[in-house]
Amino acid sequence: VLARVMRSGVEESTHGGHVAVCDADGRLLAVAGDPDREVFARSCLKPLQAAVALQLIDEDLTDREIAVMCSSHNGESVHLRAVHALLQRAGLTTASLRCPPAWPLDPDVMASAGRRRRELHDCSGKHAGMLLACVDAGYERATYLARSHPLQRRIRRATLAAIDRDDTRVGVDGCGAPIFTGAVRDWATLFARLGQPDRLGSVAEGAELAVGAMLAEPYLVGGRGRLDTDVMAVTGEVLVKEGAEALTCASIPALGLGIAVRAEDGGERAVGPALIRALRDLGAITRGDVTELREHARPVVLGGGRPVGEIVSDLMLRRPR
Repeated sequence: VLARVMRSGVEESTHGGHVAVCDADGRLLAVAGDPDREVFARSCLKPLQAAVALQLIDEDLTDREIAVMCSSHNGESVHLRAVHALLQRAGLTTASLRCPPAWPLDPDVMASAGRRRRELHDCSGKHAGMLLACVDAGYERATYLARSHPLQRRIRRATLAAIDRDDTRVGVDGCGAPIFTGAVRDWATLFARLGQPDRLGSVAEGAELAVGAMLAEPYLVGGRGRLDTDVMAVTGEVLVKEGAEALTCASIPALGLGIAVRAEDGGERAVGPALIRALRDLGAITRGDVTELREHARPVVLGGGRPVGEIVSDLMLRRPR
């Protein structure tokens, strides 16, 4: 069990799942659930996707522009400005992104949008970065989301190398880009290596830029009230990226570790409490950090508009057999 939902003193729901903690050699050091559970990387792959794109981009980008390439952003104005800046560099418009329409992830922004969906998908930063890479490398732009496109082939090769696999199943992410499967432990290994970018071979330089930008501009990675943004802002050194279907990964460079947390039912409300519990147990964050991150560590359960409980994690990591 990753997290328990407590309402008025009663355990109302539980979320089961899987956790893997690995080092940059791929060694599995701590687990909960099944670390070999195969899952799509979803948006947790964005730092590596950005690293591949950055190897092809022939100009110096700002940290904000690079961070938004790694983002699943809320759709706040600061995010939209960064995406438009990337598109302007490429000489393109939002029509080139080929993302489906989507509601902004931030509730306040969504409310102000009324019935009109925003033009920029939460993955639009990734797409804008990919398009800029295509422009600078001379790749075809209209088909940049096809799995056979040279950029996507580069990303697939980099992914396989980063998780020491010879093959992977390829799917379609919510934004339309190709996405890959791997075990929970594979994604923990990837994030351990993001904390040591030289372990990522040909994309090491791009990975170093991506990680540095995410830590320098965490608000561009998610935004208001987001788990990854807030953990990076509070710690200044623990790299976190949220993904769909309740997969969230973190890199702990000071310990040389990566961690992946996945709720089996896709229940994203379980991931914050579980991740923060695991980070605390590993010594990656302090008790004071947990206090600052309370809204993620113990989210409030409401009844009649007032707090009547909370979501808690009693996650216990164990040594692998």
